[in-house]
Amino acid sequence: MVCIMSDFLISMCQGILLVIFAPLLKGFVKLTKCRLQNRKGPSILQPYRDLYKLFRKEIKIASNASVLFKITPLIMFGVSATIALIIPSLVINSHIFVIADVLVIIGLFALIRFFLALAGMDIGTSFGGMGTSREMMVSALAEPALLLAFFTLAMNASSTNVSSIILYLLDHQPLLHPSLVFAGLGFILVAIAETGRIPVDNPATHLELTMIHEAMILEYSGRNLALIEWSTQIKFILYCTLFCDLFLPFGIAKFIDFNLLLISFGFFVIKLIFLSVFLVIAETNLAKLKLFRVPYLMGLAFLLCLMGVLSRIILEVN
Repeated sequence: MVCIMSDFLISMCQGILLVIFAPLLKGFVKLTKCRLQNRKGPSILQPYRDLYKLFRKEIKIASNASVLFKITPLIMFGVSATIALIIPSLVINSHIFVIADVLVIIGLFALIRFFLALAGMDIGTSFGGMGTSREMMVSALAEPALLLAFFTLAMNASSTNVSSIILYLLDHQPLLHPSLVFAGLGFILVAIAETGRIPVDNPATHLELTMIHEAMILEYSGRNLALIEWSTQIKFILYCTLFCDLFLPFGIAKFIDFNLLLISFGFFVIKLIFLSVFLVIAETNLAKLKLFRVPYLMGLAFLLCLMGVLSRIILEVN
């Protein structure tokens, strides 16, 4: 009983850590991108200030909004926080992470998208419908590639549990497996599309011809908008954490120990910084794709993940 309580507290701490530091990661990415573009840029703490300002503002809701429109921000934030609680980031030896199955994680991400799409169409604005249709198109192309990437990992570890996959990868170098290299490259493209980053989407734009995610949340204000923005930031750090766990698993602790947790935290921060700098360099040198070219990018992601599955079957099984 004491062990289960200890594991529960550790999982809670890891989840709270991801939720709290999600805006900080966004601020670091924004600041680094501005510095590479020879601009001063905002403070790394600016996302916290923006959330604080939004939480203090009055909520304005359209007269024809349904209950679904009002509860969507709470559902998005709650589901995002739930995913953060079940994904291991510092230590994997926990009873709580038994439910951290890759299929469950995909389903929870799909649940967030489902409610956001319904909320985008609820008011009946043209922007909301346009953004929803674009979001559904991108997700329909990205999810098969994501499933194949996770399927490749599951084939190697003989399990769909995230903790079991990490334990397998800690004993087998991922970079020595061609299937995992292909799956990792495909996962990167899927993560870029799912988090709305360049070249699929530009989170900083409000031009109607290019908006995807932003078009669905134009009718939100006040703390409802703050919850949506916060959940979007949590989703970004969750995809970064999943990549660190599944394709860069070194440094994560196998059991609960204070010194090991400190070392794991240091490795986790270093990996997040590395991924952020890589993302910033890629976004600085790339332009946003036209919408009709996004399927080609998602097709490439699907092809890479499929090559991962085939290479696992052909090269590593035999």
